[in-house]
Amino acid sequence: MKVCKFGGTSVASAEQIKKVAAIVKSDVTRRFVVVSAPGKRYSEDFKVTDLLIELAEAIIAKIKYEEKLQNVVNRYKENAEGLGLDPSITEEIAADLHARIDKASKISEEYLLDTLKASGEDNNAKMIAKFFNNIGINAKYVSPKEAGLIVNSGPERAQAQPEAYVNLNALKNSAEVIVFPGFFGYTKDGVLRTFDRGGSDITGSILAASVQASLYENFTDVDCVYSVNPNVITNPLEIEEITYREMGELSYAGFSVFHHEALMPVVKLGIPVNIKNTNNPHAEGTRIVSNRKENLRPVTGISADSGFSILYVRKYLMNREIGIGRKLLQILEEEQISYEHTPSGLDDISVIIRTHQLSPMKEERIINRVYRELHADDVYFRHGFSMIVVVGEGMKNNTGLAARATATISKTGANIEMINQGSSEVSLSFGVQEKFENVILQALYNEFFAVVAVR
Repeated sequence: MKVCKFGGTSVASAEQIKKVAAIVKSDVTRRFVVVSAPGKRYSEDFKVTDLLIELAEAIIAKIKYEEKLQNVVNRYKENAEGLGLDPSITEEIAADLHARIDKASKISEEYLLDTLKASGEDNNAKMIAKFFNNIGINAKYVSPKEAGLIVNSGPERAQAQPEAYVNLNALKNSAEVIVFPGFFGYTKDGVLRTFDRGGSDITGSILAASVQASLYENFTDVDCVYSVNPNVITNPLEIEEITYREMGELSYAGFSVFHHEALMPVVKLGIPVNIKNTNNPHAEGTRIVSNRKENLRPVTGISADSGFSILYVRKYLMNREIGIGRKLLQILEEEQISYEHTPSGLDDISVIIRTHQLSPMKEERIINRVYRELHADDVYFRHGFSMIVVVGEGMKNNTGLAARATATISKTGANIEMINQGSSEVSLSFGVQEKFENVILQALYNEFFAVVAVR
């Protein structure tokens, strides 16, 4: 029994949805289909999710939004016509959007944004289920609310609760192919909440774990996972097999092909994941597994992500002061800020933070609190950093790898602001200025992949 998730580009148009149907038809073990909202059909196009966010923002700003609503409906109308569906499906989607707006406007702006974003996946799932039935696939749309995908209440990010897995397990007894919308669930009180962006990966993983699938297939628009961003490096090495740990580290730091939180449910049960291409479904893709065969390369992949800031705190003999680290992180917690890394020395500590969490007012409050409550000697923020992450199961048994990486980075002229090696010893992270990101990726790729054969 397989769970298949199809991303936005896989369901962006009628032509793409027909490919999805052919993939499902070709394998009777593909019993669950999780879908995203329609994505981009071409590079200048808009994702339906982005159109829905624009719609929500217009409503919140109390400006005319009818044209923005019609832009969303038109995307579904075009797909419905291309699939030969009854025009009533488009009318149902328009009515659904109006109902969501009427209801959410009486609750909160946050709920309005969530319910409109979720409509992208929800209405697409309904449309795809209708198309499946029209072409002879015995399919059934199932809503997360009906199925019992229970998530926690806010303000923490939405996560599936233990009872969700029990509820969803009942779906494995269905005779139909289940078409399930990704990206959202409901609290016990019936409040809709969305997962983080890219959350359809998470929904697929939750469903795979719930029904104890033999395989979770994640269909996207690339043949496989590459060892480095193919937009930066020409024809990088393809990854045939990768461990959960390796993929988690790479996804966290910029590998957009698979959402890093989506690994958690399947890891616990050891369910393998297969990244495949909707446009080339016969390609083997990349398998994500608990353990993989060893190879000669200590490094499996290199990733990079920008948009980081560093909070720097210095205090003489900080290492002798019990609890200062906890107090610093508590200040960040009270400001609703999560952190990524905390490299430290005798007299100083740096906290790596994703910049989008900060604002000038928050920064000022944090600096003032650290001075006042921790009696620090120096406190300041620095912005414009990227995290470069070198990942590989073979790293822990390979001496001198960190030295090779740092020497390679130094040759680019970049200054390393932070170095952190994970306790698992399968990753090595470097904080550098954003302007050096691509040149460092190229240099590290040459060091660990292009010249490995002569070492």
